[in-house]
Amino acid sequence: MHRLAATVRLDLRLQMRNGFYYAVAFVLACWFVVLTRLPPIDWGYVLPAVVFGNLVMVNFYFVAGLVLLEKGEGTLEAQVVTPLADWEYLASKTLTLTALSVVEQVVIVRSAYGAGFAAGPLVAGVVLAGVLYTLTGFLLVARYRSINEFMFPSVLFTTVLSLPMLHYFGLWDTWLFHLHPFTAPLVLLGGAFGQLASWEWAYGLFYSAAWAGLLLLAGRRAFDRFIVAREGSR
Repeated sequence: MHRLAATVRLDLRLQMRNGFYYAVAFVLACWFVVLTRLPPIDWGYVLPAVVFGNLVMVNFYFVAGLVLLEKGEGTLEAQVVTPLADWEYLASKTLTLTALSVVEQVVIVRSAYGAGFAAGPLVAGVVLAGVLYTLTGFLLVARYRSINEFMFPSVLFTTVLSLPMLHYFGLWDTWLFHLHPFTAPLVLLGGAFGQLASWEWAYGLFYSAAWAGLLLLAGRRAFDRFIVAREGSR
């Protein structure tokens, strides 16, 4: 746990030094401008999709940026020969970025909707979606060394990850979407502005957690294959 705590502190400093928190503050400022100029809309219907979309940037692309920065600065070469475990590296990225997402999304929802939302399903949905986005972002970026190589496949990747939005807005209504790993946290996000049935709570929590476990295992393998093997051999 001492190594994990130290790694979390290092990640927080890395994120601050590279302007990640300023980027989030800028996004919040933009949302404030938008919210003050938009006509009244049904935010309870729109906000789950807004939050879901915002997490792509904070979790998927921010973890990609962190990994590419570490590769570019050569710090990953040093980390792979330390006692730091692969799960600790992934856990640190996931914890710090998901905590950042929770703060950002709660501020956005509070600004747009007021205090009438249910905090439990909102935070649960943000945390679980944030974990899934962070781990999938790492899985993709681990094999690349530059932003130019990463950007095109990342657009295709995030498009597939965002397919549950079609189901949420009723554009493609099929039960098969419930097999998609990102439908489960989206169901929880919707519950922040309405009622969730017991099966929806169970589905949202346990299906998301199951996918998080699978992605963690895949992330550990990707760490060994694309980072330990490559960076350690340089």
